[in-house]
Amino acid sequence: MPNPFRLMGPKPRTIKRDAFELVLDDGRAIEVQRVRDPRARRIKLSVDERGARLTLPTRASKVTGERFAVEHRDWLALQIRRHALDAMPRLQPFQSDRLPLRGGEVPLRWQTGRLCMVQREARDDAATVFTVSARAGSAAIARALRDFYEAEARADVGRWLPRYLGGLPRPPRRFRFKQMSSQWGSLAPDGSVALDLSLVLARPSAFEYVLVHELCHLIRPDHSRMFWREVESRCPRWRDERDYFHTEGRRLKAGLRALLDAGGDINAGTGKPG
Repeated sequence: MPNPFRLMGPKPRTIKRDAFELVLDDGRAIEVQRVRDPRARRIKLSVDERGARLTLPTRASKVTGERFAVEHRDWLALQIRRHALDAMPRLQPFQSDRLPLRGGEVPLRWQTGRLCMVQREARDDAATVFTVSARAGSAAIARALRDFYEAEARADVGRWLPRYLGGLPRPPRRFRFKQMSSQWGSLAPDGSVALDLSLVLARPSAFEYVLVHELCHLIRPDHSRMFWREVESRCPRWRDERDYFHTEGRRLKAGLRALLDAGGDINAGTGKPG
């Protein structure tokens, strides 16, 4: 039976939307969606894949909201530029000649072969070679790239881990790499460490900081002051790395999604949709 008091109460106010034009310092005019939300408690600017948005509480005036947006034009322009970087193009077989890795890019060379795989050549300045079989579709190409990135990430962890094992109560049980929506790492109760695969696209010092962070949870399972002391003793510049993720994290995660996006089938011989 419906609650009669609920029926007697005031109807929830609806969210109202419109838009206005904002001119940035470089002269560009952008459209900002204005959202008047009765649940909002403060004025808020945000940018996502849909564009710029200004959220207003019910009592805030349009003039106050637009003034807030003008005062934060520099921040807005920066976020828009970052979202433009987030929209990385897909990997184009036999066309892309660079591959993102460890905060930079490495040369990429394509060839045909029996199996679909990605390998680093032995020389330091050599290209990464992407071998594509004649019948490979985009899913197989994405799998090969994912396997390559995971192998590179495991190699990094394998280089760093020995220097930290001595101060741990026990070694981590195992490492798993996966795509995470918001986290960069986690420690399971059984001692298994999960790491975001997009860390392999980050600068190495930031990746190593995430590893240290999760290893320190083997000592302290919380985020107390004692925990952060353990982190700082092993990674004195951890604050710089945390700030790096605040500015670059979204781009890294979006970049990996774009690279591993298995779209339409690819003809390996021509690099065109099949």
